[in-house]
Amino acid sequence: MLKTSKAFSGFAVKDILKARQFYAETLGLDVKTNEDMLAIDLGSGAKVLIYPKPDHTPATYTILNFPVENVERTVRALKERGVRFEIYKNADYGTDDEGIHRGPNEPTVAWFTDPSGNILSVVEGTGLR
Repeated sequence: MLKTSKAFSGFAVKDILKARQFYAETLGLDVKTNEDMLAIDLGSGAKVLIYPKPDHTPATYTILNFPVENVERTVRALKERGVRFEIYKNADYGTDDEGIHRGPNEPTVAWFTDPSGNILSVVEGTGLR
């Protein structure tokens, strides 16, 4: 029934203006303003709707993953733009001091947050590029 629907994802942010600046200027994504919301066109052809929610509480999981050819190079480039990567010290998904997780049987991934605390990642080795 929904197989041909042009589905899209969406998530909330506290401050739509800060989100626009972050997603458009810091990450370099194609962001359009749609009333009081943002519409992002991703390189995959997918679309994401970002909407304001003043009492927003960020999810405790990754809401958006960006497949990249090289995580280390992407982390360096994003750090130059002011992005801070999360450092996790847990046994399952711990990261190094650069914020990069490297597992023998898992994709290389690095997590960061947007201004509202939503968790995003850059990831290689998933076959989803």
